[in-house]
Amino acid sequence: MLRFFAKYKFLGVVLLVLSVIIITIIYQILKPNRVLPVYQPAEVNAEMVDSSLQHVKKYHTIADFSLVNQNGEAITQKTYKDKIYVADFFFTTCQTICPIMTGHMVEIQEQLENDAEVMLLSHTVTPEIDSVAQLKKYALEKGVNDSKWNLVTGDKKEIYDLARKSYLAAKDNPYTPNDLIHTENFVLIDTKKRIRGFYDGTDPEAIKQLLEDIEILKEEE
Repeated sequence: MLRFFAKYKFLGVVLLVLSVIIITIIYQILKPNRVLPVYQPAEVNAEMVDSSLQHVKKYHTIADFSLVNQNGEAITQKTYKDKIYVADFFFTTCQTICPIMTGHMVEIQEQLENDAEVMLLSHTVTPEIDSVAQLKKYALEKGVNDSKWNLVTGDKKEIYDLARKSYLAAKDNPYTPNDLIHTENFVLIDTKKRIRGFYDGTDPEAIKQLLEDIEILKEEE
């Protein structure tokens, strides 16, 4: 009996290895690739969405814009044409969540320094304070790479409309008419100007997930 098993031991090992390989291949074939959702206004917390859009369930994209960056250069949709980008809202004199958010944007910039497919875009919510000169000072202090990351200012209404009607990332301020409360949200935008993810810009784990999702999105693009 022992001779019988010894005789076929090698064959058994070969069959076992082949079985493992076949099972692994089948698993990889059947395992669905993760695909990021495309967010529509009706699917987002209504607090973040302008009332005129809360019913919209399809075709939502980021509206065209014309703003000015830390170098006094015009920044429009053309600047981000065919790019994946991460957008947020902040102001340079913020002492609460903004420093943490900016630190995490710096981390994303460093992680994707040599990735030409991905850019960053930060909008000030206090354009009356954050002039081009102020944004430039802030950019230098924080180590902003001008070719990768634009800090933008401009018309207050345009910025607020972008926050509430495009990026769906800010709340109305109930105490101050025509004002808003910016949030900690980082928003992932694809090359078709669609929202593909929201992330807590103050949470290191969310930043890790954002970086992973960017890689998923790059494969899709």
